[in-house]
Amino acid sequence: MRKSGVAEKYVRVVQDMYERRRTVVRCAVGQTEEFKVEVGLHQGSALSRFLFAMVMDQLSEEVRQESPWTMMFADDIVICSESREQVEENLERWRFALERRGMKVSRSKTEYMCVNEREGSGTVRLQSEEVKKVQEFKYLGSTVQSNGECGKEVKKRVQAGWNGWRKVSGVLCDRKISARIKGKVYRTVVRPAMLYGLETVSLRKRQESELEVAELKMLRFSLGVTRLDRIRNKYIRGLQRPSGTKHGQSFRI
Repeated sequence: MRKSGVAEKYVRVVQDMYERRRTVVRCAVGQTEEFKVEVGLHQGSALSRFLFAMVMDQLSEEVRQESPWTMMFADDIVICSESREQVEENLERWRFALERRGMKVSRSKTEYMCVNEREGSGTVRLQSEEVKKVQEFKYLGSTVQSNGECGKEVKKRVQAGWNGWRKVSGVLCDRKISARIKGKVYRTVVRPAMLYGLETVSLRKRQESELEVAELKMLRFSLGVTRLDRIRNKYIRGLQRPSGTKHGQSFRI
């Protein structure tokens, strides 16, 4: 904290908070006895994530590069380089910088992905251990594919949207609740889950269609209409009010 320029009075406050700390673990069968917290940060503390970020900033200062060559979120790190040899060299520098200060780079969780066919035949090693090569990996909830496609990520987003819809289906499918309230619930719970991270993805027409079809199915279920009712999608989305039909409600999406 001092190296980051934090005022001394705040450093002392944090030290007092962490001095002689004790905690318990609560689970389904009860609560454990108290025990001392001697290593690491306090689980559940709002301050812990900021302290950990400050520690990582200091530990990685000498090896960290600007984005997109180095991307960090808590203890998840992505290292990008233009060649396999450079990746291996940078990975070793990170390992040395962290492990000489008491942290450890997980061998089982470290993965290597190549997006250049010319570099695809080689391997990457962390010390003497070969790093697992993958065709895709998940980072911050999004799936990155070696071929640059995003089809799997779109399918996962659609599934996440349906999972969110099922959680609130008791509200969305209740005929006693107005379409206006249902629309607010949908925009708050379902749509964010389905569109998470897609603002940075270049979607093809087919993938845009997958998202649109899934959304319209959810809206039709929520309004209690089917294709047999011959109600246009613009009415379902609330862009226009339907007239002359038995279903007089629509979403404002």
